[in-house]
Parts: sequence; C-alpha cells; structure tokens
Amino acid sequence: MDVRRPAVAGTFYPANPVELTKTIAQMFAEVEKVSLSGRPIGLVAPHAGYLYSGKIAARAFKLLEGEEFDSVVLVSPSHTVFFKGSAVFPGEGYQTPIGVVESDKELATRIASIHPAVYFSSMGHASGSTRGEHALEVQLPFLQIVLGATFKMVAIVMGDQEPDSIRALGEVLAGTLKDSNTLLIASTDLSHFHTEKAARKLDFAIQSAIEKYDPELLIDTLESGKGEACGGGPVAAVMMAARRMGAAEMKFLEYGTSAAVTGDFDEVVGYLSAAIVQQGTHRVGPRPKAELGATAAKRDKNDPPNEDEQRSLLTIARESIGSKLFKHRYDMPLYPSLEDRKQGLFVTLKVDGEQRGCVGRIQAREPLTDSVASMAQAAAFDDPRFTEIAPEEFERMTIEISLLSRLERVKDFERDIVIGRDGLLVKLDMHSGLLLPQVATDHGYTAEQFLEQTCLKAGLPKNAYKDRYAEVYKFTAFVFGEKK
Repeated sequence: MDVRRPAVAGTFYPANPVELTKTIAQMFAEVEKVSLSGRPIGLVAPHAGYLYSGKIAARAFKLLEGEEFDSVVLVSPSHTVFFKGSAVFPGEGYQTPIGVVESDKELATRIASIHPAVYFSSMGHASGSTRGEHALEVQLPFLQIVLGATFKMVAIVMGDQEPDSIRALGEVLAGTLKDSNTLLIASTDLSHFHTEKAARKLDFAIQSAIEKYDPELLIDTLESGKGEACGGGPVAAVMMAARRMGAAEMKFLEYGTSAAVTGDFDEVVGYLSAAIVQQGTHRVGPRPKAELGATAAKRDKNDPPNEDEQRSLLTIARESIGSKLFKHRYDMPLYPSLEDRKQGLFVTLKVDGEQRGCVGRIQAREPLTDSVASMAQAAAFDDPRFTEIAPEEFERMTIEISLLSRLERVKDFERDIVIGRDGLLVKLDMHSGLLLPQVATDHGYTAEQFLEQTCLKAGLPKNAYKDRYAEVYKFTAFVFGEKK
C-alpha cells in the first residue's frame, strides 16, 4: 500500500478527472464564501456521496480559497473495520482521479511516535476489492482543486472512538502541530435513518456542541445518545487539538439532510459543515511584551535548569492548572533562557502525598514552557486513572516535573539498567509502557522487577521484555518539585 488507490471513485464522486473537476467547480460556484474573523485552520465536512452532501462540504472547503498550507491532517472514522486507537497511514500517498496526494512522512512519523493509541497502520485505509473506506477519500478532491499541488497530507482513520482514544489523538495533534502551517480536517456525517424530525433533534445536539466549541460536551452528547455522528470522535479530537493550538472560535456553516435530494423524509441522513478559526499564536494566553523570569544565559541547552528556571517551570505548571480550574486567564511571561529548549517531560501531581495524576511526553516538539503548561493541565484533568483535581485540593496539591534525556536502547538487561538513575520504556506491537526512574526507587524494585512492572504498565505479560520483537529503552530524568 505505498499508494492507496481510490475505493469509491465512480460511486461517491465521478471517476473521470475532467468530470470530477467540473463537479467540484460547479459546487464552489453555487455556494457563497462565508466571512470569518480570522484564518481557517480546521474544517468539519461530511463524507456522503457528492450528490447528497457535496454542497455542504463545499461550503467549508471554499473557505480555503487563497490559502496555503504545508500539510493537511485529515481524520476520519472507520466504517469497514474495528480497531483500537487511530491508524496513521504509513504509505506514500492517496490517489484520486485527479492525481496522488503525497503523504507528509516526516510529520506522520512525529504523530505516530508519541502515544501508543496513535500509530502507523494501514487498518481502516484499505481500498480492496470489497467496500473500501470512503470517509477520508471523498475529502481529497476538494483539497486538490482548492489548494492545488502545494500541500502534503497525513491521513488518519480512527477506530474505536472511545473517549480515551479521542483525547489521546487530540493531545498528539496539539503537540505536533503547534506553531505549524497545518490544516486540520474532521470527516463526519450525522444521524442515520431517522425521520426528518427526529434527525434534526439529534443533529441539533451535535451542532450545539460544535457552535459552543466544546469537545467534552460533544463527547458527552455522543456517549449519552442525545446526538449521533459517525465521525464524532474525529471531530472532538480536532476540536481539542485546535483549542490547544490557540484557535479561539468555531463557526457553524451549514446543515442539511438527504431528504433535500431524495424527497424521503422517513429515513434521512444528516450533514453539517463548520470551520475553526485561528486569530493569533497561542501560548497559554497572550504574552506581555516585558521579558520576565529567568534571564537568558549562554550555556548548553541540555544542562539541567537552574534554581530560578525550576521555580519558573513549577509556577507555569501551577498557574496553568489554576487558570483552568478557576476559569481565569493566565498570561504566561516570557522566559528567555527556556524559550528554545525542547525536552520530553512528565508532570506528576500529588494531593496529601497521594498521586493524583501523571502525564507526559517522551519527545517534545514545542518549547519546554508550553509543554509544562499543557502536561500540567493534562495531569490535573485528563489522566483517566484519577478524577479531576478539585478546587479544594489545589492548595494541598504538590507538583513534580521530570525532564527526560534522550532514549537509549537497552542491550544487556543485567548490566545496562541502574536503579535510581534510569527510567524504562518498553514497546511491543501496539503496546507501550513507561516508568520514571523514581518509581523503581520508591518501590525498591530490582532491575528485573522494574522491567516486569514496565511491561505490565504497557498492558503486556510481565516477561514480554524478553520477546525477540520487544524494544526496551532507558533514559534518565532530572526531577524537581514543590515542597509542602
């Protein structure tokens, strides 16, 4: 599957390139370009046959006229096969009758290397002799016409659409795409085969969550059955990513049902389009011009942060949590000595000495200050093992930050691992687990026990590290935290 062949050309849209181009051009001519307050960096578009939902999709894609993007990340649901997590297409590109849309292999690799729920796989991308997945494919001809050949893409198909998978993809996309010239697209239709009246009630619940730009409300709406959307997970993940990237507004564009074409009001399918608007660069609130915090020093970026920088990073973590918890804006000052530093890290939260959250990234693609802010919020509110930090716990909460070194492959399990110095990462198939160095010290593990516990953390048998295909890495961590 170096190049993924079209699966629905000739059924969902014309297979003849000339006819396809004319069809899309005609749809663009028939819809007005909506005025936005900023630049579109995200779209929600339907994926039915062009006869049914093409004009509603065109309303979204028309906003891209005159725009240029280095990459487009498309996220669609899977209609043909069930699998866990989100599958990033590993091939060279997707072909349509108009030509091949080339994969952005570098960006795809970054996206697929952060979280075990987002990984390289052809699952959900197959075009096959039987029915192939259409939800992502039908978006591409619109992009080829409106953007030309000036972009590459990352194609992602979401399998299970569980809340954890949605949040994982949203976090990964936010971390890899921040400050990049990238367009996000979520592919979805709405309710299926209800009466027109029932469909509009269900679809309005989805529309309301989109208009409120509230991905958690969208997830709750889907989970409760108050609304239906086959690509609700992709939409929520894109919303989460865009919000963390600083896009402040989401604009509903158009809604309709299949009844407008078929005349059948007894069993309809709902369609919707929307846009996410970027008005400026987001860094946990706009930064003031004054340069505050630690002064810049000419020293190796890999040196541990000094005491002033440690205090600054802990302040960022606490203020970012407080801003979300108490709903106030946090204007992060500039920290010149930390601005160019990028490093993997974990933020650990404890309340009254008991762990209440621990989230991080093995590799960072954004400034250390931004990573600390986003990981602190994730540890406080998104760690599925714990309930969210409550307002009454805030003052009793302590924060610990672990800055990670580069990963180093473990070759000799007995000699290469030093308890108290090394953390471990175990990968096997789609499973991945990481434990920080202090975990082994806190529990008195031997090297063998530490390896076993890391495997269990990955959801693997405890001796899976011995598997010939297992990958075991070690790293060190510079750990600092608040004192209570």
